[in-house]
Amino acid sequence: MRMIFLLLALLSTKSFGQDKKDFVSQETQLNLEGAKEVASRVEAASKKLGKKVSLAVVGVNGETLLIYKGDQVGPHNTEAARRKAYTALSTKTATLELMRKATANPDTRNLAELPELLLLSGGVPLWKNGVVIGAIGVAGGGSPENDHALAQSGALSELGITTK
Repeated sequence: MRMIFLLLALLSTKSFGQDKKDFVSQETQLNLEGAKEVASRVEAASKKLGKKVSLAVVGVNGETLLIYKGDQVGPHNTEAARRKAYTALSTKTATLELMRKATANPDTRNLAELPELLLLSGGVPLWKNGVVIGAIGVAGGGSPENDHALAQSGALSELGITTK
């Protein structure tokens, strides 16, 4: 009899437990060490191009993990890099692509009016296993194409961290 009662008690707890919610998300996010490696790769790529840039790396919640101003790079580029990274993270879209889509479509032109978004090339989201884990922004590379390519060079593809 005790065995039957115990078995029923266990079964009922299991079935009730399946409906229980824990209300906690399990986020994968880029950490500071990862942000430093991303920045290192962008810096190496910028040296190959002969460019000095400012860059920023933001975490999954938009917080700035790393930011720096390159030597002889205009001071406005530091904030531009941060906002490009934030925009890429927030929209889960490379800012070059977002900029082109927004200017081509009258319904999305107002995106440029949102205070934190910056629709300039050079921001890319960082993805791992189909989830955005952070973003990088680059400014001061001399052209929209350079800023975009430099931001993409921050991928850690051997670790499954991509910019696409």
